[in-house]
Amino acid sequence: MRLLMVGDVVGKPGRKAVSVFLPELRKKHEIDLVVANGENAAGGIGITPDTAEELFQSGVDVITSGNHIWHHREIVPYLEAEPRILRPLNMPPGVPGQGYVITDKAMIVSLLARVFVGNFDCPFRTMDRLLEEVNPRPPIIIVDFHGEATAEKIALGWYLDGRVSAVLGTHTHVGTVDARVLPRGTAFVSDVGMVGPINSVIGDDIDSVIERFLTSMPHRLSVGKGNPIFNSVLVDVDEDTGRASSISRLDLESPER
Repeated sequence: MRLLMVGDVVGKPGRKAVSVFLPELRKKHEIDLVVANGENAAGGIGITPDTAEELFQSGVDVITSGNHIWHHREIVPYLEAEPRILRPLNMPPGVPGQGYVITDKAMIVSLLARVFVGNFDCPFRTMDRLLEEVNPRPPIIIVDFHGEATAEKIALGWYLDGRVSAVLGTHTHVGTVDARVLPRGTAFVSDVGMVGPINSVIGDDIDSVIERFLTSMPHRLSVGKGNPIFNSVLVDVDEDTGRASSISRLDLESPER
């Protein structure tokens, strides 16, 4: 099975880039499953039913999320009705939605880190419980680990090595160069990156971000403009064993117009 994991989709430029790049990528690389982190798809923060549907229509199979999942309240009933969009699994009991989904090809898990992010349930023990409780489960298990600290993400990769097919980091919007298959067959990368305007500060308007740093005054940041970058990784997994055989970065940039 070939998986494409798409980095954090940022606002309208990110959604547009997905609609432009993804259909051709699916054909060219014979991709079986597309997972995208969509927690910044609506105006650069959060996601709405309409923006989620836009990503699905562009060819995304499953949408993962992170700490901004609750920013737009209209997403709450949508989470209950649409199993293809995930909130983090390690939220407290009783929150809406679900943290994993089993498709006809794989189990996809959305997981949230704690270091520099927030006080959530332990992602390590949460995965232990999930792997114990879901039985039977498909051999292929894909984890989107949404976190700030590379050390925490790397640690989870080693912790789950051989027990899941891939641990793929998101959240920083900056793609890392450490994509590799760990010794027991788990594909790993600290951060996939983002899909959004390249001339920006992690997707946000440059001047607005600099002003915030200079003044320390809070104000809403707007999504940057201009040509987008499309960060993603391709992962090949054995359908029988669930072991990854390869992982490679797939980074594209649309030309200036």
